[in-house]
Amino acid sequence: MSSLATLLPACIDARASLLDEKHLSGCRLFNGFVEGLPTLALDLYGTTLVIHDHSSAKTGDEALAKEALELTKQKLPFITTALWKVRSSDNTELRNGVMLLGEEKQLCRRIVEDGVSYALALRLNRDASLYLDTRGLRAWAKANLAGKRVLNTFAYTASLGVAAKAGGASEVLNTDLNNAFLTVGRDSWSMNKWLVKRPEFRPGDFFDVVGQLKRERRTFDCVFVDPPLFSVTEQGRVDLVADMERLLNKVRPLIAHDGYLVAVNNAVFVPGSDFQAVIDRICSDGFLTLETRVDAPLDFVGTEATRRGQAPASPAPFNHSTKMAVLRVTRKDGKR
Repeated sequence: MSSLATLLPACIDARASLLDEKHLSGCRLFNGFVEGLPTLALDLYGTTLVIHDHSSAKTGDEALAKEALELTKQKLPFITTALWKVRSSDNTELRNGVMLLGEEKQLCRRIVEDGVSYALALRLNRDASLYLDTRGLRAWAKANLAGKRVLNTFAYTASLGVAAKAGGASEVLNTDLNNAFLTVGRDSWSMNKWLVKRPEFRPGDFFDVVGQLKRERRTFDCVFVDPPLFSVTEQGRVDLVADMERLLNKVRPLIAHDGYLVAVNNAVFVPGSDFQAVIDRICSDGFLTLETRVDAPLDFVGTEATRRGQAPASPAPFNHSTKMAVLRVTRKDGKR
């Protein structure tokens, strides 16, 4: 019996409470980093299984992927499609996903989370268009941003903006360099029967857009900053290891008095203590205070019964490598 055959069924059983009868939910079924097999992660989107292959081989480990599919199908027979994504591949098709079960047209196009619909484009890029590990942050946004003006930078497919809108935010501006990603966000707007307004989606480079908003003298009650690991454009560099503090300081003038700055660092190899040190430094002037850390959900950290091994870097004082912090902003001028 392979190690996966020993590990996976118990991990799926531990997520039973996250599965709904209509098969519209999403969750991580197996997190190999902390559950015994670091080269594999399995995500469920409705009736679609997404297999994230983190093996070092650029061609991936197809045998392991197929075994994972077979074992998962035995536990969850309602699965109709499966997508295999090889993280380190040079081949775009392998990175974006190869069908191991069903046809592309059958892939799940929507999940429902906390009563809110989120559009999916599972083969759009090497990720799966909706980050399930930020579920808790979407819940925070829905619960805390009623009547607020929200800026969602590095929005990707705008899921944090969707949650804010669902919670009654009075204004949401989603911005990302890639308009194809924002199109998925527009689809989420439509799925929730909200009118899609052009000003709510602004394609553009982070540095350009932030500069434009400053010139427009805009302020927001909440600004999300959830950047990619590394990116270089003509306007500037994004580097979660070296530049997170600079990115956070860049948006501070856009946040109204008593507003929120929400910072996310999802770099697996950045220890939580390093990110906490960044937060401590930007809070040292007394105009920012740490209000709360938002935990990643249980399906990403495993249970006491399923945990085997540790993440590549300790996330403490956060509970997962996706480190999320909500900061409260005080302005000298009191501008709201």
